[in-house]
Amino acid sequence: MVAPAIVHSLTDAVLVADAEGRIVYANPAVHTLLGHDPAVLRGRPLTVLIPERFRAAHRAGLARFLETGAGELLGTTTQLPTLHADGSELTVDLSLSALDGAATAVDGAPGAGVVVGVLRDVSSAVRLERQVEVDRHLRATLRVTAALAEAPDADVAFERLLPSLCAELDWDAATLWQPEPCGSRLAHAASWSAPGLAVPALQADTRLRTFVPGEGLPGTVWRHRAPIFVEDLWADSRVLRREAVRADALHTAVAFPVLHGDTLLGVCELFSRERRPVPPELLDVLAGTGRQIGQFLARLRAETELRELADTLQRSLLPAHLPTIPGVQLAARYRAGADGVIVGGDTYDVLPLPDGRWMVVIADVCGTGAEAAALTSMTRHTARAAAAWGGGPAEILTAVNEALLREQDGRRLRFVTAACLVLERRSGRTRARVVVAGHPLPLLRAADGSVTEVGVCGRPLGVEPGATYVEVPVELSGGSTLVLYTDGVTEARDDDGIQFGEERLSALLGEHRFVTAAGAVTAVHIAVEQHVRGSRHGADDLAVLALRC
Repeated sequence: MVAPAIVHSLTDAVLVADAEGRIVYANPAVHTLLGHDPAVLRGRPLTVLIPERFRAAHRAGLARFLETGAGELLGTTTQLPTLHADGSELTVDLSLSALDGAATAVDGAPGAGVVVGVLRDVSSAVRLERQVEVDRHLRATLRVTAALAEAPDADVAFERLLPSLCAELDWDAATLWQPEPCGSRLAHAASWSAPGLAVPALQADTRLRTFVPGEGLPGTVWRHRAPIFVEDLWADSRVLRREAVRADALHTAVAFPVLHGDTLLGVCELFSRERRPVPPELLDVLAGTGRQIGQFLARLRAETELRELADTLQRSLLPAHLPTIPGVQLAARYRAGADGVIVGGDTYDVLPLPDGRWMVVIADVCGTGAEAAALTSMTRHTARAAAAWGGGPAEILTAVNEALLREQDGRRLRFVTAACLVLERRSGRTRARVVVAGHPLPLLRAADGSVTEVGVCGRPLGVEPGATYVEVPVELSGGSTLVLYTDGVTEARDDDGIQFGEERLSALLGEHRFVTAAGAVTAVHIAVEQHVRGSRHGADDLAVLALRC
């Protein structure tokens, strides 16, 4: 994303155009220079600013640039006539630059900018020279932002920050400082130097240092929350690493803060072996860049923390491991739904009971997010409590139904579907009683490969007070596999919208000779993933639990 605060503050007019020659961004200075309202210009072709006699040449030049990546005006400053809003022509200096193919949304506008034009008043030569430098650094910061935008999280973005800044802004080495957890000192976070250019003295010294506010270049930036420039590192008293920079022949440095609001996320130091001037305009660019990067990194960090919190919560809704049942293999697989879903609503559980029996339950809560997670937790723990008191599967689900109804208490309806069975092993035989509440019926694959549905589907939980549930006895003979699953399996849709379906699942279980419960679960998961690969339809949560005798 282009840093709008930087571009908005420029006194020169800045235009960004996409591959079709449409204006996707114009800063406020366009109105001062040409009399056009930037908001009105957005989406209009560049030709509205070009006199009629030059429009054919403009179209040909744009087409040539898109085809070859080269253009006669790219990287140069040229005087050109431009149309003022009142219809008059105004000669301006135009600096035209390409964004090197970076797909960059500008100030929230749709589309991708490919060309940046900076229009300047020809009466100020000094301003022109300085703005050329600012324009170069502005384009560089766009590419830095584009590179960081591809990072999956804040840690990776911080790793990419230094090489991206140095490569794009033409500095030889860099260090990154971040506040310690206590917040009282800045500690070294990362170092970087250009390929083939070692700075061992600086890096060795840097790893041993920390800074308090006002101490050294990093501490000074921290205290004042503003960039600073040191043209002669060997002579400036603010530099505490003078021996190190002298040993590495580093002469000039600039340091700027990475801020999110008033919170300091880090301080970047950039070093050069050549003595180089840094105009005030560049410091302004770096100040704005630091804030843009800070906002971006803070968002990434918040997203990372949210994902970690969601993962922790999701794990709390599932058993950490499946217990061992003598004579019965257990296996399960859970997959969260589409990206952006914080916590899913599927759960399963296997619980040993005091009398030697075992409760097995699988459930699917309507919806996602925190409220769904709360109901998922209630469902799981109510089932555990009811089973521990010696209840059968019908009594377990009845207890869950009543608990959900009490919790909702007239609020928006959220129902739960579930399948519950109580398993017992006697005289070498495995028997179960199965109850289903609005849930897909479990599938029993016999040793001969036949597949049948098990149970009678009753009302979902949390819908009807006093609902009753029918227990169905099932015997699991040697070589048979009982598969419980949520509707994320059968309702998974391919790109054409075709669901995986119960028939496909039954056929899959019947065609395979599963030796283990894990083999059955894996086969179902792989088949569903292959079915939805490349699909435009969002995926639901998916849970599969298999018992094999």
